[in-house]
Amino acid sequence: MNSKNRPRTESAQIIQLSNTGPKALPCPPPDAGGAETLAEFRAMDRTTKAALAQLTAGLSPASAGLAFADWAAHLAGSPGKQTELVVKALQKGSRFGKHVLNSVQDPTAPGCIEALPGDDRFKDPAWQQLPYRLWSQAFLLNQQWWHNATHGVPGVSKHHEDMVSFAVRQWLDVVSPSNMPWMNPEVLQKTIRSGGENIVQGAANWWADWYREATRQKPVGTEDFVVGKDVAATPGKVIFRNHLIELMQYTPMGDKVFAEPVLIVPAWIMKYYILDLSPHNSLVRFLVARGHTVFCISWRNVTAQDRNVSLEDYRNLGVMAALDAINAIVPKRPVHAAGYCLGGTLLAIAAAAMAEVSDNRLASVSLFAAQTDFTEPGELQLFIDEGQVSYLESMMWERGTLDASQMAGAFQMLRSNDLVWSRIIHEYMMGDREPMNDLMAWNADATRLPYQMHSDYLRKLFLNNDLASGRYMADGRPISLQNLHLPIFAVGTDRDHVAPWKSVYKIHHLTDTDVTFVLTSGGHNAGIVSEPGHAGRHFKIMQRAAKEPILDADEWSGQAAAQEGSWWISWQQWLQRLSSPALVSPPAMGTKHPPCQILGEAPGTYVLQA
Repeated sequence: MNSKNRPRTESAQIIQLSNTGPKALPCPPPDAGGAETLAEFRAMDRTTKAALAQLTAGLSPASAGLAFADWAAHLAGSPGKQTELVVKALQKGSRFGKHVLNSVQDPTAPGCIEALPGDDRFKDPAWQQLPYRLWSQAFLLNQQWWHNATHGVPGVSKHHEDMVSFAVRQWLDVVSPSNMPWMNPEVLQKTIRSGGENIVQGAANWWADWYREATRQKPVGTEDFVVGKDVAATPGKVIFRNHLIELMQYTPMGDKVFAEPVLIVPAWIMKYYILDLSPHNSLVRFLVARGHTVFCISWRNVTAQDRNVSLEDYRNLGVMAALDAINAIVPKRPVHAAGYCLGGTLLAIAAAAMAEVSDNRLASVSLFAAQTDFTEPGELQLFIDEGQVSYLESMMWERGTLDASQMAGAFQMLRSNDLVWSRIIHEYMMGDREPMNDLMAWNADATRLPYQMHSDYLRKLFLNNDLASGRYMADGRPISLQNLHLPIFAVGTDRDHVAPWKSVYKIHHLTDTDVTFVLTSGGHNAGIVSEPGHAGRHFKIMQRAAKEPILDADEWSGQAAAQEGSWWISWQQWLQRLSSPALVSPPAMGTKHPPCQILGEAPGTYVLQA
């Protein structure tokens, strides 16, 4: 065959750069078995990273190293910043020296620096005595200097600045004088008063906790909160089950109910029953008692065999399957859907996908501490960058799942003073065991996350922000939250470290519909579990109608009406206004034929899976 008739392949084409210029050489054909070889190379990478993760608690040393290198290199090239830090160090040294002299002359002299809001480590009056006040003041001054050192270095990326600042805060928390029993006056005074009994009791507490963790038992006191008896105890039936969910329908408490049912979509990072805790603070029971027909998803606790279950599978086998089941029981009735945390994000995805194909089965959407825009996800972004996600994917690829204990470790690091060191001081040094409550027991009831789903979540939502950008694909189509024209009720909590309220507030910017927004007191969990009668609860609420101007989050906070009590009541009244005025007889519990047969009593079997 001559060259004129030789078939041309893409890899063998000659690229003409110019009429007289040089020509590129032909690309060599791919090696046989190249795909398989490449997969083996990637497997080596994942295995190495997964092994390293055992030594680093799942944190990427490459990401941390890059952050510190960025900070150190730019600090080294910033003589102005270096001079500023030297001046600040001298000023703080002078302030501390004056404080020492004042304290020697007058033991009641005021301090030279105040602790940050929410930092109660040195709140006890015992810290005002010498020499403890000097230690606490020196620590706070040092903490302030390091804040200056890790912030405002010209040229450092915001993400790297946050990572370095966070790491330094963690180190400072470790060396805080409050964590040293010989420097903590509260511990020393109790040791003297009790003759050392607190140390003995603290050692017993530590041993009990260590033993339970080593033997994979739940913490002390959780046995007093039995699922199905003390918590997750609202009467109902399991009326549908597939590989991923059990759907519960709760027993009505009256002869008449609202025509439109309510579907609750909880997060699967933990068990569903945070929304059905003890009878007095169960959101499910609250709704049922006020005449709503309530359905709730209970997610299966996946295993390594579910490694390939994707975020789309959670949408299809979760929200969409639940809606199909509800429609079989309550036909031709739109559903009020409410989602919490990651369940709310999934509900927003499902609602946008339904709007894309004119599926009108939803009456409203309620989002509780649920993000739809991930450009400002709070301090969780410290653990989310390309290097860290690759590290997590390697861990999950090897195991098939991400264990909830690893997620819990990240959350504890975000609030190490409250969740780690405070507990060590009170339970192990002071010997005082904090009584277990239903929320703490639920928090200890961990779940696992499948490899593919969590990878989808981190990459498509956190890293790429596909949902807010209109790039998220559902059923092969890009979906947009702007297609939602349903009334939305969104709730943020003012001390949320998981879904900061200003991030949750961004639902206003992503939709063009009526949005009622609530900012309630409390954190990610306790702010949502906010039953009527809970002392000290308060919230702000304001509605924005479609086409009205959108306020900045701070502007909204300044204008929203403040109320005392529980936001649950306002939400239930909102649901009632959107429901048909005529009450109806309760629907049957399940049906007599698949897919909605009665399969057992609530809370079902999936919630009991360890």
